[in-house]
Amino acid sequence: MFAGKTIGEIAEHYDGIIGGLDKKPAILGHSFGGLLAQILAERGLASATVAIGPAPFRGVLPLPISALKSALPVLGNPANRNRAVPLTYEQFRYGFANAVSEDEAKELYYSFSVPGSGAPLFQAAAANLNPWTEAKVDSENPDRGSLLFISGEKDHAAPWAVANASYKKQQRNQGVTEIVEVPNRGHALVIDSGWREVAETALAFVQRFVSPDGTTHAGSHAAALA
Repeated sequence: MFAGKTIGEIAEHYDGIIGGLDKKPAILGHSFGGLLAQILAERGLASATVAIGPAPFRGVLPLPISALKSALPVLGNPANRNRAVPLTYEQFRYGFANAVSEDEAKELYYSFSVPGSGAPLFQAAAANLNPWTEAKVDSENPDRGSLLFISGEKDHAAPWAVANASYKKQQRNQGVTEIVEVPNRGHALVIDSGWREVAETALAFVQRFVSPDGTTHAGSHAAALA
């Protein structure tokens, strides 16, 4: 089901869903969902956007060792581009659950870890070499709206260097662009025991900018991408 799905195909899928709504949603995305949230926002589809531990887009240059190590289980085999690739517990522990206890890491692995399409990782890895990549964002589109980056201090898969570089690229936009680092959290920050802190940070940001009827926040929509 997930094998071979590209960033562009996934973005078009969500674009179609959002097109059926009667109001622009607030879009929240984690990891590659954070990249997709930015792609949808630059199309003018979001009332506000939160990118949590986002994957990089073309023009984001830092390549921290921890991010490369986290991606190696997929990028280490070119055939994985057309596969749905599972992670072993040890790979998940390093890339996602390094900032929680061993017991919680195992609970998260058995509850949430599923094979994911390898294609987006290959696209992101080659984005700065491919002018036609789907892993790109028009950070200057004035219709983008407000955008918040949330980064986990101990995130191995999408470290602060990546999130901050994305933030600096997005600062060229005329809309509000902010970034927050959550202390002592890894890439699993949206599913681990501290998820409420992340949710509350995202919600507070959205509520600052989203007023569906112009005077109240009641009845707003939200789309979450994982």
